[in-house]
Amino acid sequence: MPETIIKVDLTQSPYENDMVHNRWHPDIPMVAWVKPGEDFVIETYDWTGGFIKNNDSAEDVRDIDLSIVHFLSGPIGVEGAEPGDLLVVDLLDVGAKPESLWGFNGFFSKKNGGGFLTDHFPQAQKSIWDIEGMFTRSRHVPGVSFAGLIHPGLIGCLPDHKLLETWNRREVDFIATNPTRVPPLANPPFAATAHMGRLAGEAKATAAATGARTVPPREHGGNCDIKDLSRGSKIYFPVYVPGAGLSMGDLHFSQGDGEITFCGAIEMAGWLHLKVDIIKDGVAKYGIRNPIFKPSPITPNYRDYLIFEGISVDEWGGQHYLDVHVAYRQACLNAINYLTKFGYTPAQAYAILGTAPVQGHISGVVDIPNACATLWLPTEIFDFDINPGNAGPQKMITGDIDVPLAPDL
Repeated sequence: MPETIIKVDLTQSPYENDMVHNRWHPDIPMVAWVKPGEDFVIETYDWTGGFIKNNDSAEDVRDIDLSIVHFLSGPIGVEGAEPGDLLVVDLLDVGAKPESLWGFNGFFSKKNGGGFLTDHFPQAQKSIWDIEGMFTRSRHVPGVSFAGLIHPGLIGCLPDHKLLETWNRREVDFIATNPTRVPPLANPPFAATAHMGRLAGEAKATAAATGARTVPPREHGGNCDIKDLSRGSKIYFPVYVPGAGLSMGDLHFSQGDGEITFCGAIEMAGWLHLKVDIIKDGVAKYGIRNPIFKPSPITPNYRDYLIFEGISVDEWGGQHYLDVHVAYRQACLNAINYLTKFGYTPAQAYAILGTAPVQGHISGVVDIPNACATLWLPTEIFDFDINPGNAGPQKMITGDIDVPLAPDL
């Protein structure tokens, strides 16, 4: 059995675990070292460090301080890795912690995080999903069940000081273009809630003042939320610091393309079985600017889809020039509206799109003025037929079950 080199206790605050951090900074010490070709296991908290609970209230989603996230296991040093190399990471297996066979999906309040459709779902809501082997169901979203494609939403290597300075400069400058926007344009460094692993004292305070928040994807990888980075996938990361400093977390049992509900997957605590190797000078050899990956060969075997189209004309009739973001939002809204015809509330339909293995595609970006994006909804995940027919949609979901909502305070 491979050695578990990072362990987490879900009854313990992640701030008490020095093999965990929640900022990116080159001075965060390695917590373990491995050799090229070696395989090992690491455990992770859910991205909130256990703040979200398995209950029927969304008040925790409403009230969470998002400056604490994400809690990442690492950094792991790889012997011989040097700046300019490529770190090769094989994701051999991944799963949920046996003592925590559930996950959550959340819509964040527009006042606290927001999300892709925050103008339509401005208040905090939450659904709980039970993990039943390779499948999941939710007491809050009846009539649907699907196989999980478990993956780390967040994985990457430590930046060097130059790259960290670039991130902070461009993101702080971007915030300054609209400093009062809600949600904000970006998240600047915030030392008060920084967990810097094994750094302590003055060194911790200095690094925390400039440590980059883990929210967005960047050149090193990070919070990319790519659902196909599941068991059997291979990832090639640029190395910026000696030892690479590999960290990961934010495990998802399942997710739709785009992670559109912000907390847009089935978030869970879990473990990963990994193997690492190095390609010397790989960044220059292959002209790498961002990580590249080979997807998992194991995916849910859904073959029948309903495909919803969206164009870059927003829901208020505004025209946007070849804007794929607007087009995908329209595809999602069209799918949500369609699912309400079968008895789902809009919130339940939104939760399905965020958690089920839906596919998002860029279908056209050349035909001015409208970009076209599509959302592929697998029909086989439903307990009933959702395909169009002459008889019209049948209301299959009845009763007062809904995704719990927390009113704004």
